[in-house]
Amino acid sequence: MSLTNCRFYEEKYPEIDSFVMVNVKQIAEMGAYVKLLEYDNIDGMILLSELSRRRIRSIQKLIRVGRNEVVVVLRVDKEKGYIDLSKRRVSPEDIVKCEERYNKSKMVHSIMRHVAEKTNTPIEELYQDIGWPLNKKYGHAVDAFKLSITNPDVWNEATFKTDVIKDELQSYISKRLTPQPTKVRSDVEVTCFGYEGIDAIKIALRTAEARNTPETQVKVKLVSPPLYVLTSQTLDKGDGIAVLEQAIKDIDQSIRAAGGSCVVKMAPKAVTESDDAELQKLMDQRERENQEVSGDEDESESDEGVVATGD
Repeated sequence: MSLTNCRFYEEKYPEIDSFVMVNVKQIAEMGAYVKLLEYDNIDGMILLSELSRRRIRSIQKLIRVGRNEVVVVLRVDKEKGYIDLSKRRVSPEDIVKCEERYNKSKMVHSIMRHVAEKTNTPIEELYQDIGWPLNKKYGHAVDAFKLSITNPDVWNEATFKTDVIKDELQSYISKRLTPQPTKVRSDVEVTCFGYEGIDAIKIALRTAEARNTPETQVKVKLVSPPLYVLTSQTLDKGDGIAVLEQAIKDIDQSIRAAGGSCVVKMAPKAVTESDDAELQKLMDQRERENQEVSGDEDESESDEGVVATGD
């Protein structure tokens, strides 16, 4: 048994009419030679007639060496090891479903390989004891792995030959699959030129935080008047966007009642660390600009007069 190589599923060969992910290795006159990625890289062939529904002018435009493709299984000869495949009989919906399953299986395989290396256990043994029984019970082992973070009863379906294997698996799953919070952000310009405009803006911005719960928190930061940034951290991006959309509605309603306006400069969206860094850079820049203006005010009376007039 190999320490790190093994098929993803209990069956050694795929079933006829099932969809599989392959990697193209060579293109020949008869068709394309491929490796079945989920079945420990066993060989398969996409026949030339099964590459496309249309007349083939250039095989290179249809399929390329090194690329992964979703194909359907036409024939399996277990004795000779021949597997005939088709690319032309695969619909866009089939591709989406197969890619989704393949990505889940690849994640499980990555976790299994890690545990195999750390505990010096053949990977097929781990699949037999843990992965394949969980596939049967939960539809896919990755779903069982995610559930195990909050529900240890999942492991009742698995067999652990040693506590070391169980501890390593649980600890690595926790590291890889625990959901990470997503930061959602929106930029808005809030203005009100009425007599008590500043107070009206403060009140409107407070409404954004009025609906805060322990699970969903909206924070408001000033970049420089009239630009404000709303942020929320959440495990579900969709929830975070919905929370900020509601916050913007609340601000808009409040400031309109006072005769002001709220303009969305950037609609709510998930942001990355680099987006955060850019925002911080902008805020630092505005702060420096404000400090420079303050310094200028002290230097001459005429400047003070301009500032006073502006007020």
